[in-house]
Amino acid sequence: MAIEINVINARGESEPFSLEKVHRSVVKSGGSRQLAEKIGKEIGEMIYPGIKTKEIFRAVKSTLKKESLETSMRFSLREGIRNLGPAGFGFEKYASEIFSAHGYSVKTNEWLRGKCIDYETDILIEKDNVLLIAECKYKNKPGEKVDVGVCLKVFASFFDIKSGGRLREQEIRPMVITNAKFTNKAITYGKCQGVELLGWNYPENNGLERLIESKNLYPITVLPSFKGCFMDVFANECVMTVKNVLDMDIEKFSRKAKISGVQLQNMKAEAELLVNN
Repeated sequence: MAIEINVINARGESEPFSLEKVHRSVVKSGGSRQLAEKIGKEIGEMIYPGIKTKEIFRAVKSTLKKESLETSMRFSLREGIRNLGPAGFGFEKYASEIFSAHGYSVKTNEWLRGKCIDYETDILIEKDNVLLIAECKYKNKPGEKVDVGVCLKVFASFFDIKSGGRLREQEIRPMVITNAKFTNKAITYGKCQGVELLGWNYPENNGLERLIESKNLYPITVLPSFKGCFMDVFANECVMTVKNVLDMDIEKFSRKAKISGVQLQNMKAEAELLVNN
């Protein structure tokens, strides 16, 4: 009979170690079952009671990087999104790119007049005469969740805007977009009041990660050659996804951003590997 080993998750809670989770995460990232089993065996030999899940993540990522660089980049998706911060500006830009790639008309930082006051919106997302008034809630710490308070605030703003009567020609809906998970109360309130929620694995099997993976919209932060100090420059130029990197004029961007052409070329090569495999 196998001995159960408890590990410490991102929220500081103790939970049973699951080898199956390791296997699934590798396969989901594009790795073969043989590779998943190899990594699972390595992890099984290194874990001990009380090990933190972030240490397990690092170990898996390290082995993947040696075995399959493109798989390691896909495996780093959630971490890559957290590295868009720290203030959330990058995440808003990134979310805009995702919806644009899926055929929506997108505007950022627009002001809308409500019955009582005016509101600066994060993203306005429009398609088929439906306007989503979306607020982005970026989380850069593992284990953080978006609670019901965010949904309450978003619905209150939406209700005031709707009561202002200036958007009568189209259907409008409130929305919360996050790179984290939602609490159960947030989900219950969202369903009750019609607040659309998009987060990690929510809606189930159609969450933020699915929108990203379906069109290879991985953030630039999953590329090993990308440096955090580049973030503001890339965000200002709306180069937020690996696909944007493929479309980039290396020589022109290098001059404008004062970043080595060699570094940019390395990023482009990594982006090609990720997108084309």
